[in-house]
Amino acid sequence: MAKYIFVTGGVTSSLGKGIIAASLAKLLQARGFRVTIQKLDPYINVDPGTLNPYEHGECYVTEDGAETDLDLGHYERFLNIFTSQANNVTTGRIYQTVINRERAGDFLGKTVQVVPHITDEIKRRMVLLGESGNFDIVITEIGGTVGDIESLPFIEAVRQLQWQLPDDDVAVIHLTLIPYLRAAKELKTKPTQHSVKMLSETGVHPDIIVCRTEEPLNEDIKRKIALFCNVKTEAVIEAMDAATIYEVPMMMLRERLDVICMKKLGINVYPEPHLNAWKGFLDKLKFPKGRVTIGLIGKYIELQDAYKSILESFIHAGAMNEVTVKVVNVHSEYITDENVGEKLAGLDGLLVAPGFGVRGIDGKIVAVQYAREHDLPFFGICLGMQMAVIEFARNVLGLSEAHSTEMDANTPDPVIDMMEEQKKITVIGGTMRLGAYPCQIKEGSLAEEIYGATSVSERHRHRFEFNNEYLEDFEGNGMIASGVNPDTGLVEIMEIPGHPFFIGVQYHPELKSTVESPAPLFVHFVAAAKKYNEEKNATKQPLLQRELI
Repeated sequence: MAKYIFVTGGVTSSLGKGIIAASLAKLLQARGFRVTIQKLDPYINVDPGTLNPYEHGECYVTEDGAETDLDLGHYERFLNIFTSQANNVTTGRIYQTVINRERAGDFLGKTVQVVPHITDEIKRRMVLLGESGNFDIVITEIGGTVGDIESLPFIEAVRQLQWQLPDDDVAVIHLTLIPYLRAAKELKTKPTQHSVKMLSETGVHPDIIVCRTEEPLNEDIKRKIALFCNVKTEAVIEAMDAATIYEVPMMMLRERLDVICMKKLGINVYPEPHLNAWKGFLDKLKFPKGRVTIGLIGKYIELQDAYKSILESFIHAGAMNEVTVKVVNVHSEYITDENVGEKLAGLDGLLVAPGFGVRGIDGKIVAVQYAREHDLPFFGICLGMQMAVIEFARNVLGLSEAHSTEMDANTPDPVIDMMEEQKKITVIGGTMRLGAYPCQIKEGSLAEEIYGATSVSERHRHRFEFNNEYLEDFEGNGMIASGVNPDTGLVEIMEIPGHPFFIGVQYHPELKSTVESPAPLFVHFVAAAKKYNEEKNATKQPLLQRELI
């Protein structure tokens, strides 16, 4: 029988429930337990696939093609295991399932209500992964904040499971904020007390309280929280702000969060955690030997979570190369032929990010041209690859009006066109080409050097593709398709062999990058940027010496 840990949040949103859940899961995994994490989100969207990145950050895609909350990215990056459709459930999906069952007559004419029908479906989803037999411990993060109207059915489902399952099969962790009032020079526990009181009024009693704080919690404050919130003093956990999210597992290890959870779950025999690989990663992260600057060309740069997996992939790749990767955001809407050199000055590499729609397209094309003509390491992902194709078609093949039919349906040279199977689709939710697909890599290519293989599998999220009618012209002029889908012939990778590093991919390699298995494309891109930086500095050094003489 699996055991269940529920993580709730109070006081305010964005406290880091996902990071705490992932950190706890990492510690339990390091002690030899089979652990998975799932996210239950209270919004009515069926999944995040139709949400604007400004609303909810990036849409994370799993191996099996589920469009999910970005927290699942944290789960995979920490645990180095795949999540699935079952790991992310929204209110919309819950209601959709129940309504479909009602329409099918499954409830035999009964009045369908929030309790028990909605809560029963939530509970079914909560224990689904545990009943698979594949996991010893299932951690469930409840989205939103305690007290939100939309979160109530999920909290009620937790209450029912606390009542139905044996005491040592369920643990509840409540994450709260302990604000520091600088004028009074005091940490205040009252918001936490009110948050726990609100949770207790629903019938759910937390076993552990994790306190986000900017200042250390002394023993008096811990005892006060324990007294008023009805938990043991040892179960009040300090969660200080960290320089990087990857330090949080080690912080929680020092606070004994995993040990306290195991004690509550009746697990009294357990091995010491094996975290050597994690510690090695942190050492490289904290003590880099150099620094590179990468320009991220995108249209959602005001919200960092819109490119969360890309930013985390740079951290993983930077540690592998023993450099700090400084990512400079460059808004594509403000790049022109006149200012591109100024906008991209000082960069060691350029990444053109994924996206949808026409806004900012011209700036991306200009940036790609600059990188190609100035031997600046270039990496394009999804739309970024498509921009590289359009730029090459216009400026090398001479097809001045070449475009993607996503942006210009009437272009005379649709070098990027909608996939054939997508043309008849009218419902946009969950209908893109999603999930993992194979890619056959050309021998002797940069892609083969990067992967060290001629066959790989990567995750996708797109409707448009390279138009193979133009492939012969591209390859005859210096841009080759070094990776294709073996079943459909869809171009997956485009590269320019004569360039120091110029590669675009239709898929999303950032979605499979983890601490223990960084994405090869990011590792080699950062290595190319590091080499570019070293050569640039080596050129500057003699000039500086001559000036000094």
